[in-house]
Amino acid sequence: MRYVVFAFFLLFNISVNAQSSYLFKPDRVFDGTVMHANWWVLVRDSQIVAAGDPATIQVPEKVTVIDLKGMTLMPGLIEGHSHLFLHPYNETSWNDQVLTESGAERTARAVVHARATLMAGFTTARDLGTEGAMYDDAGLKEAINKGIIPGPRLIVATRAIVATGSYGPKGYNGDIPLGAEEADGTDGLTKAIRSQIGHGADVIKLYADYRWGLNKTPAPTFTATELKLAVEVAGSSGRYVVVHSGTEEGMRRAIEAGVRTIEHGDGGTPELFRLMKEKGIALCPTLTATESIASYKGWRKGIDQETVAIKQKHKIFNDAMKAGVTICMGGDVGVFAHGDNSREMLLMVEYGMKPIDVLHAATAVNASVFGLPLLGNIRAGYVADLIAVKGDPVADIAVVKLVSMVMQNGVIVLDITR
Repeated sequence: MRYVVFAFFLLFNISVNAQSSYLFKPDRVFDGTVMHANWWVLVRDSQIVAAGDPATIQVPEKVTVIDLKGMTLMPGLIEGHSHLFLHPYNETSWNDQVLTESGAERTARAVVHARATLMAGFTTARDLGTEGAMYDDAGLKEAINKGIIPGPRLIVATRAIVATGSYGPKGYNGDIPLGAEEADGTDGLTKAIRSQIGHGADVIKLYADYRWGLNKTPAPTFTATELKLAVEVAGSSGRYVVVHSGTEEGMRRAIEAGVRTIEHGDGGTPELFRLMKEKGIALCPTLTATESIASYKGWRKGIDQETVAIKQKHKIFNDAMKAGVTICMGGDVGVFAHGDNSREMLLMVEYGMKPIDVLHAATAVNASVFGLPLLGNIRAGYVADLIAVKGDPVADIAVVKLVSMVMQNGVIVLDITR
């Protein structure tokens, strides 16, 4: 049996002298869209050079052959919604994480979380806000890219942006750290977006609504004009805007503004999902976060009746599918444990999506929506991010938890196949 191998010197911006070739022989290959039986996949250095019927592949003389009997070879999974600087709220409340955990502790935790994410087969992740840890996700990304620590390829949002007075922590005297950056209006939003870009943000995240209405009910924050401005300012640098939204009006404004993805989407209606489909806006439903928060409050899955929030998740998820909305895979991991990312995939199937479509969402769909043109697929010329799982995930989606091999950028970082 071969165990974890940490060889992170082969990243996008680092070259090596020796060339390496691998020939994978699994029972089946999921290429990002279709499942194929009896395919081989050939990798040279950091690139997939061939994938298909064995008779079509020219095997070089010097190649490491890896037999994956009984296994499925897939593209590296892509996490759509994570917070590497958070850990489950039943361990420490969100308020206490933001207010009492030192920067050093939060970074140390993020390093551990990054490794757990990669070992779970997620070779890429969107990190959508440090929740009070300032711009440290940009530094974490750089450390991973330099090979200092293991972790997924990161798309980072740094601090995220909220309307003044809307976000937490709240209820404390004096100046306290906030979980995101406050900004309003033309000048304020423009400055905050450009500042976050300057600090390393790959994507701009805004909270289109939050629990700041009367009696702490969810209510919109930014106006439609402000959201449109954010899309324009971010877009001028080639970046897109993602919004947190859980209300009908917040979603309506975000759709009107032309954001790239809506996170959570609990206020979705058939009409809004129709508009999202028309405008090509994707939904990242974060099913696991909703169930996790309910469980922290005492809800017992399979024993207690579903909460109102969980029932609403079922409804919006199925309404979005019926409307043909592009659905991303992202669980809001950090609310629940890092390394358990694939739990979202199991829930997507439980909530009504076909397993093959869930695999598609977690690979090729996420790659396309997030602007990652050479990831999420097993094709010649694509980056060699590959994972092997025991069994057939189309027959049983739960086998995505049985990760036996992880390759990132052509380097095997986990191998327990033998």
